[in-house]
Amino acid sequence: MTNLDYAVLGNCAIAALVSSTARQEWFCFPRLDGEPVFNALLGGEDPPRGFMDVLLRNQEQASQRYRRNTAVVETLLTDDTGAALRIIDLAPRFRRFGRIYRPPMIVRRLEPVSGRPRIRIRIRPSFDHGAEAGRTSIGSNHVRYVGPEMVLRLTTDAPISYVTEEAEFGLDRPVSLILGADESLPEAPDLVARTAIAETEAYWLEWVRGLNLPFDWQDAVIRAAITLKLCSYEDTGGIVAALTTSVPEAPGSGRCWDYRFSWLRDSFFTVGALNRLNATRTMEGFMRFIMDAVPDGSAGPIPPLFPIAPGTSVEERIAGALPGFRGDGPVRIGNAAVSQLQNDGYGAIVMTAAQMFHDQRLTRVGDIALYRQLATLGEQAERAAFVPDAGLWEYRGRAVPHTHSAAMCWAALDRLGAIAEHLGLDDEARDWDRRAEELRRRILAAATVPGEGWLSGALDGTQVADASTFLLPEFGLIRATDPLFLRTVEVLEKRLVRDGIVLRYDHEDDFGTLEVGFLVCTFWYIDTLARIGRKDEARALFERALAWRNHVGLLSEDVHPATGALWGNFPQTYSQVGLILSAMRLSRTWEEGLWRAS
Repeated sequence: MTNLDYAVLGNCAIAALVSSTARQEWFCFPRLDGEPVFNALLGGEDPPRGFMDVLLRNQEQASQRYRRNTAVVETLLTDDTGAALRIIDLAPRFRRFGRIYRPPMIVRRLEPVSGRPRIRIRIRPSFDHGAEAGRTSIGSNHVRYVGPEMVLRLTTDAPISYVTEEAEFGLDRPVSLILGADESLPEAPDLVARTAIAETEAYWLEWVRGLNLPFDWQDAVIRAAITLKLCSYEDTGGIVAALTTSVPEAPGSGRCWDYRFSWLRDSFFTVGALNRLNATRTMEGFMRFIMDAVPDGSAGPIPPLFPIAPGTSVEERIAGALPGFRGDGPVRIGNAAVSQLQNDGYGAIVMTAAQMFHDQRLTRVGDIALYRQLATLGEQAERAAFVPDAGLWEYRGRAVPHTHSAAMCWAALDRLGAIAEHLGLDDEARDWDRRAEELRRRILAAATVPGEGWLSGALDGTQVADASTFLLPEFGLIRATDPLFLRTVEVLEKRLVRDGIVLRYDHEDDFGTLEVGFLVCTFWYIDTLARIGRKDEARALFERALAWRNHVGLLSEDVHPATGALWGNFPQTYSQVGLILSAMRLSRTWEEGLWRAS
């Protein structure tokens, strides 16, 4: 078991975390970055609140799974007599009236499977980040949970008195619970739930059917892809880095951050992975989102992250009423990284947009107007390449020119050259190419450690072993077969790899030394092994990484080298991205797989 034995349900508007015993412990309302009305993931137990669960008398067993190729979660609880009930959880998502129906709503259906299980239903939202219990208002078939600034409504065909009093009763028929906005349901809860289950399941099955999957590890890739999709906020196109805040990177570390914002670099990797799978709509939505957030002619530095909806505060503060994950805080709301200088953002935007100029499947392809807007960012990238910044890892106490940031700035120039050439702007293409080549030479010269011949993660003359340098061939800055890069791999293996688990860096930062591996760094290492011809090693390590997933196939941000426990915000888009890209790189082709199977 890991510390994060949760399944995720969602519909690209809201999401919730469901424990392996069907306790919903995290639900932000009315959108992915909203107030967590279910917050027991980070809450205390005196009194216990911030959750929804079902207690089965004398429960002995629990099992949980996703329905095949969907975001529909199914949990089976069994008591000591063999009586059992099935709990189905989902957020409705399907096509209705010519558009996607994705209300801020959770549907929970309880079905007796055998016997007459004796259950109690408990629904205890809390408000103001755990500070307020709220009050209840009871109707004929519903309960309203009233907080200081919002109201939730539960509509159900379960006996209301049993729900409000949390009384035990025998489940002898299916019961449906619909939790969401304070609005009346147009139909009976049973019909709403059955329709939502059938239509949502059909939606996800069709979505998965359109994916371009590798031959090997298909189940793992499908689950990662659905999870990435659930981290996108479809209303604006923003993509959160994770669905939670303040699950610490390691026990007692104080490294607790709010990841419910759209980081340029995280979104770039997420969009890239989904594009590889043929799920390009997320890219189109994100490009609309980011080009609205970054106006034409912006002359100032670009923030590294954005709220997923306009007008949302990003100011970092402590939620004092929540003690933290397993009591390990602090719980932070907002993220001070928004004020940092992180120069890789220019490359993230341009690289994300580049496919729009070449992919003829898209409804809207890149045009000269988008190129001009991107060209402004390219000019800024060239100026920023060697400017000290907080870097990929968002150091709070230091700023140096980082190799990764500079490489992303180079990538902006390089891709702009390709875009200009595609648009027939030959003179501009040659100019971008010339400037990109000059910048590439400067970066490699500054990053190379004199006398040792490997690439540091910093450009200020210090020797920094940084896992992000594994990415340099991916961006195209250097060939994977270059002796300079091969020597870099040797150094990183000695300094950062712990029994296959890769640290971000090995020096002290604002919070001390690292004790956990950052999961995506391990996938970067796996990809590097494959690139340099060590594919058998890469496949073996990839199989080990798959074993770190939780019981339903999800990954958080970090893994502890000693215990194998998952830590950090959950589910982490970076980690799902790494899994997808490594699987696609290492998999046999369909021709190879089918031939071997025949």
